[in-house]
Amino acid sequence: MSQKFPPVQGGGSLIVAWQARDKNVLVVGGGEVAAGRILHALNADAKVTVVCPSSGLNDEVSFRISESQVSHIDRNFEPRDLDGVDMVLCAIDDPAASTRVWQLCKEKRIPANIADVPSECDFYFGSVHRDGPLQVMVSTNGNGPKIASMVRKKIADTLPDNMGAAIDNAGKLRKKLREIAPNPEQGPKRMKWMSGVCESWSLEELVQMDDKDMDSLLTHFESGKVASLSDIRSSS
Repeated sequence: MSQKFPPVQGGGSLIVAWQARDKNVLVVGGGEVAAGRILHALNADAKVTVVCPSSGLNDEVSFRISESQVSHIDRNFEPRDLDGVDMVLCAIDDPAASTRVWQLCKEKRIPANIADVPSECDFYFGSVHRDGPLQVMVSTNGNGPKIASMVRKKIADTLPDNMGAAIDNAGKLRKKLREIAPNPEQGPKRMKWMSGVCESWSLEELVQMDDKDMDSLLTHFESGKVASLSDIRSSS
């Protein structure tokens, strides 16, 4: 009986795509590691505040500040900086100060990542491949960041160059489908039909699909048929 179910493999992380849009993210530090953390947060549409003396800012962080991409507190971290914060990313070369940030975050139940200290992290940053809406993350759970980067590169090398554009169009089609079939009870049929499109159309065809093609394809939804690109273009 037990062989019918996947075995439990403890010791892993819960991999989720956390929606950080408009969340308040505090970055403590202004060096190279902090710059990477800032970019990750901005890519997730978070509201980022950097606390670091101006003398400790590298060129990239200074640029983000000058372009008003992030807010800047020109001094060292103070406990009051945690007020109203949803996440803390600490990247400073001061173990004692970093641990203090971690302890304060624990008291306030704020998720935090202390760079290069796995035992003081609620979550880790993996190695990420990004192509438009596609995000592929590889994590070694803090054991081997360089290995994670190597694995990520190998995975990225196997993906077509147009994968992001294909996903963009699939997303547009899915949105249009929800507009013509909005009822919850139609959910299983929507999922099955969209799966059929993604499985039967090539990536190149998904990239070529325009709004007119989508509208023509959607006329077949009620019947459950998944027409090919050549079929819908020849009939239009």
